[in-house]
Amino acid sequence: MGEVEFADVRAARERFDDESVVRETQLESNRSLSGMTDATVYLKMEHLQRTGSFKTRGAYNKLLQVAERGDVSRVVAASAGNHAQGVALAATTVGLDSTIVMPRHAPQAKVDATRSYGGDVELYGKDFQAAMAHAKTLADGDDVTFVHAYDDPAIVAGQGTIGIEIHEALPAVDTVVVPIGGGGLIGGISLALSELDPDVRVVGVQAASAATVPDSLDKGIPQSIDDAKTIADGIATGGISELTLGLIEDHVDEVVTVSDDEIANATLILLERAKQLVEGAGAASVAAILSDDLDVAGETVVPVLGGGNIDISMLQVVLDHALTDREQLLRLRVRITDQPGKMSDISEVISDHGANIRTVRHDRAVGDLQVGEAYLVFQVVTSGSEHARSVIEEIEARGYEVERVL
Repeated sequence: MGEVEFADVRAARERFDDESVVRETQLESNRSLSGMTDATVYLKMEHLQRTGSFKTRGAYNKLLQVAERGDVSRVVAASAGNHAQGVALAATTVGLDSTIVMPRHAPQAKVDATRSYGGDVELYGKDFQAAMAHAKTLADGDDVTFVHAYDDPAIVAGQGTIGIEIHEALPAVDTVVVPIGGGGLIGGISLALSELDPDVRVVGVQAASAATVPDSLDKGIPQSIDDAKTIADGIATGGISELTLGLIEDHVDEVVTVSDDEIANATLILLERAKQLVEGAGAASVAAILSDDLDVAGETVVPVLGGGNIDISMLQVVLDHALTDREQLLRLRVRITDQPGKMSDISEVISDHGANIRTVRHDRAVGDLQVGEAYLVFQVVTSGSEHARSVIEEIEARGYEVERVL
């Protein structure tokens, strides 16, 4: 695929002359995250790009050059969502047709947005890798070109313009934290920063269940995962390329992984404390600085918020997950004698403690119950762990056996 040089990143920056396609996103300081990490935190707001993701940078840089050559009329790409939107918008802007292959279960919001930017969407396969294989079969012909999500120097150079922006806006930055899917984003950013300020630490972060980079670094060649499942679907590529692995080896200082629990919690913190709605891939960098595996204390640190295109149904899942982890959403199973008044008695306890019952059900056909017994399963909203504990203790004080269930 060729190499990427810093000159390519700078040239990409000079091509970005249309803010309706690619804009320079701001760095926004955040006191809450700074306090939580004992650092000075600035968020790089890439989720506020027109397409809701940094991916437009690489796609626009690539397709401006393709259109200038004049030998292609249609482009084909594969994407879980964000690259799809970037390619569709960039292609339409430069006058090219685009066909985007997305996994069958890609978030509907991303599918709809891709079509709105002018792309023809074809849903195929269960994951990104299957969509990629199919897309390549559609890129046959002299007037068609395939636009890879990360294994392309022009794509990497376009993403690398973020590194230039961070350096210009915040020369004092100590650490930049970047989510990793296929590695194009961190490859470009780390290349740019290594040229502009080699002392800046660049840290990559992957979802633990989709982490291919640590194994790839250990083995020295790209490794893949067949079934990369994570709430951060934007970085669930299942693999990296030789191009991006080489850039990571050369320019990235550290790679950490975060769990889906940590990503969900970071998503909720960004909503509460920064008033920013981001997808899992965007929240991963914040999850990293909040984790025990990355120490940023005393530093000026920039987590890159890579995308904000979260599907509403996924948002509900993420929020429920995070609230459950905080014990603000509880599922309590209470063993009762199956008599009138028991539900009212327990509901009164919950109400008196200022908690709210979201749902309740009877379970009678459970093997460990005696004849005449039942379980009441309450889903309860509380203000947090201490509040939850007081509710449970009072129900137990009334003589009931209580178990918290997931």
